[in-house]
Amino acid sequence: MQSLAKILPYAEIIVSIVLITSILLQQSSAGIGGALGGGDGGSFHHTRRGFEKFLFILSIILGILLAVLAFLAIIIKAKG
Repeated sequence: MQSLAKILPYAEIIVSIVLITSILLQQSSAGIGGALGGGDGGSFHHTRRGFEKFLFILSIILGILLAVLAFLAIIIKAKG
């Protein structure tokens, strides 16, 4: 349990950096105008394909993994 407690902060840092990178690499179809109510009047539905779909799924998995690591850190800290 002690070795996991030592490794856990580094794992959280690595996962968070990869998560931030995967989110920043995704392209927004709406842009700034769509976020502020403007835009081209199109719908918000967008089909992801290829690398964009991979980044989307990766960001979801990394977000869940980061939450699990954070909860695990809380449990380890409460026990020890």
